[in-house]
Amino acid sequence: MKPNPGETLDSIKDIKLFQAKDGYRFSIDALLLEYFISAKRLEKGIELGAGSGIISILLAKRLKHSGIIAVEIQKNLAERARRNVSLNDLEGRVEILEKDMKDLKKIFAANSFDFVFTNPPFRKTETGRLSAYEERAVARHEIVITLPELVKTAARLLKHSGKFFMIYHPFRLAELISLLQKSRLEPKKIRFVHSKAGGEARMVLLEAVKGSGAWLKVSPPLYIYEADSGYTPELKEILGQGRLKRV
Repeated sequence: MKPNPGETLDSIKDIKLFQAKDGYRFSIDALLLEYFISAKRLEKGIELGAGSGIISILLAKRLKHSGIIAVEIQKNLAERARRNVSLNDLEGRVEILEKDMKDLKKIFAANSFDFVFTNPPFRKTETGRLSAYEERAVARHEIVITLPELVKTAARLLKHSGKFFMIYHPFRLAELISLLQKSRLEPKKIRFVHSKAGGEARMVLLEAVKGSGAWLKVSPPLYIYEADSGYTPELKEILGQGRLKRV
């Protein structure tokens, strides 16, 4: 398989990936979320907002027993994600579903999944600068789904005691926790991500459990860079064999 015009063929860790040259390209958020997800005994998962499919593909490589449905509303991204699934020989393990998340209640019964995960847009439409590229704009701003709608969708899809994994931005953490608890998704584990030691948190990784009691573990912070701007040992472990490479 070869990249289409306007695409690159890249490799990261043990997978290959077609990506748009100028549209949506995955960021380190995706790798951090995949690394954070602990679903060893969970078989049926769903990703809300798959983009190029990188998180579902990496998870399927790691969790050999799991089957994953990856939902993506943008036609171009969904088609690219399907090609990426084929490129990595994961047909039958990862299914790309081109749908609006808000319509999933028409497709799946409630309490259908063991785990749900998402790297959603974090900016409201009236905040920040909208990208000129539609793929990027939808990935970063709540154009097609809002945070309350996302949380309600995840809660409906999850089985009792199912796990919800998410990476988000700390400035909306209080709002996020309030919405989760209203939907009976109890935060269980939080880990803040910092560029460097001493700096404020740039992202937050969160795990919630449906129908669980109230207790919360705050894990040690994850740092991306050392003082000399090189990657930390943990970040090198997350990246595997190295940075993104053009094939």
